[in-house]
Amino acid sequence: MRKLVFISLVSLLSCNRNAQPAHPPVGGVLSQKDLDVSKERMKNLNTIERGHIQQWANSQPVKYYPTQLNYWVTVEGYDQRERRADNTMISYSYDLYDFDETKIYDQSFERRDAKFGHFDELKAVENALRFIRNGEEVTLLVPSSLAYGTFGDEKKIDNDIPLIIKLKAL
Repeated sequence: MRKLVFISLVSLLSCNRNAQPAHPPVGGVLSQKDLDVSKERMKNLNTIERGHIQQWANSQPVKYYPTQLNYWVTVEGYDQRERRADNTMISYSYDLYDFDETKIYDQSFERRDAKFGHFDELKAVENALRFIRNGEEVTLLVPSSLAYGTFGDEKKIDNDIPLIIKLKAL
């Protein structure tokens, strides 16, 4: 009888020791309610950021113009220009700044011979490159939803941070 109680007790303790708390899977499925809450949060955040960006832009000596994709640029009629087609090549560089105009990374991001439709870039950067002329430099004011969004870049850019991007076609 003692053996049976001892074996049962050891089995019970070993099961308890190996038990792990239940966690939802990484990238788990969200309910429709969770998706709606997230969508509403992003909508409200975008409205607030757009107001702050517009206020900041109005206080600058350079004029900024809104684009159809929800960011601002320093060239009037920018997104009315001829659009570069997919599979065309472009070389470019850009620097990232916060709205205190502090450069985030010391080194510029630079890409040589990138092909449209085949490179992964910030939405605002890729869209702006479609309309930029060779040798032209523009400044973009980008809300967080078009930058690094809810997660940041997991390095120096935190979540929900709007950016100033100085972009140049090489």
